[in-house]
Amino acid sequence: MLTQPRPVRVAVMCSRRAPGLVHLLERDPNRGRAYDIVCVLTTEHTFVERPTVEGFGVPTLEHGIRDFYARRREAIGRDFETRRFFDRETVDRLTPYSPDLVVLDGYLYLVTRPMLDAFAGRLINLHFSDLTIRRPDGRPRYPGMRAVRDALLDGQSETTATVHLVNDVADGGAPLVCSWPYPVSALAGAARAWDAVDMFKAYVFAHQEWMVRSASGPLLAAALALIAEGRIDLEALAAADPAAVAPWVVDERGRLTPPGTLETCRRLWRYQRAG
Repeated sequence: MLTQPRPVRVAVMCSRRAPGLVHLLERDPNRGRAYDIVCVLTTEHTFVERPTVEGFGVPTLEHGIRDFYARRREAIGRDFETRRFFDRETVDRLTPYSPDLVVLDGYLYLVTRPMLDAFAGRLINLHFSDLTIRRPDGRPRYPGMRAVRDALLDGQSETTATVHLVNDVADGGAPLVCSWPYPVSALAGAARAWDAVDMFKAYVFAHQEWMVRSASGPLLAAALALIAEGRIDLEALAAADPAAVAPWVVDERGRLTPPGTLETCRRLWRYQRAG
């Protein structure tokens, strides 16, 4: 458990964008008190929020993954041997900033053993699906970059975003905090019924952007507050069965309700929408 008296030192890792980062820097009162952002590392040459981040004096680091693979004449794909070398260099770049916690915010690549070992139980990710929905084998039903699309293809009536602990299963670690629900429009069902692929893709993009733009900041802020205040024990979660872990729930106003209340919150939200 991160219980040191000083603010938790947070390193953020992203790719083309870090959708929750500006909220943390500009609007979260806990930044500087409960936690500090000590650096931001991107896998690209730059990222959308970089000018804002540097305006706050936060160091930004470039670790270009495409250049890294090109130097080795390998394709990014699923070449995880090269990815392990890449992640080892990532650890080396983060180490001088002594992070207590690493946050993946818009990070587009699976991390491998060097990162998992260096930051065991201290690596969290923002993912845009409900990680309490699991397959019979305990793995998440909607992992990966196409999670929103897959949930909508399955006919889910709402989606949620989740901050979760990172382990060696894609989006498979224990959920920490779950967002309020995003109801799915009837447009999605109509597009599926008409086999209107272009329409469905457009709706998926809009629905996901709705989640990304509105939930990312509040959800990460809630997770960081809970961790810094010792209300979430990452070591205990790392040892737990992820499929058996109930997350905290954050609503649109940033209010938190404790684990075990997710279904109650869902019923309340549905009642409010119906009213």
